[in-house]
Amino acid sequence: MPDTGNLHTMNLFSRFFQENQEKFLAFAYSYLRDKEEAEDVLMESMIALWENRDRWEQNSNLHALLLTIIKNKSLNLLEHRQIRMRAEEDINSHKQRELDLRISTLKACEPDQIFNSEIQHIVHEVLEKMPAQSRAIFMLSRYQDLPNKQIAEQLNISLKTVEAHITKALRILRLELKDYLASILL
Repeated sequence: MPDTGNLHTMNLFSRFFQENQEKFLAFAYSYLRDKEEAEDVLMESMIALWENRDRWEQNSNLHALLLTIIKNKSLNLLEHRQIRMRAEEDINSHKQRELDLRISTLKACEPDQIFNSEIQHIVHEVLEKMPAQSRAIFMLSRYQDLPNKQIAEQLNISLKTVEAHITKALRILRLELKDYLASILL
């Protein structure tokens, strides 16, 4: 036979819930600003209140008890939301900094400078591989703009030797830079 005291308590609790449901829902919603979350919090709070009915004291203020449970569950939910939002903001802030860096890098990018530095790098490597005398003559001719006659006098070699070394250096460079020559001419 069912316990009539427990049945009576359940009926009172059910009536209490039905009579106050909208008020409690409005309380939860006023903080959560999400109807589904507010409904979930209210249901979880009602279940928690019912499951702890053995702790109710005689003439307990169920309104205050339920509002306290709703308050605590809502507070937990809002704090969790706050933590999640801060984490998302940190992630978005990092992504924003990365995006800003890529944009500024791309804005500062000068394709002709990249192209020129790439060519300069190849020329430097080719010059390093050349025989020392050819490299020295080419550098005096092209980087210091010395005339062939002055290079010959400075290095104490014939004018024909200077011309032969410059021709040899230019031939090597032309071969190494063949992929760039069309672009250079444009």
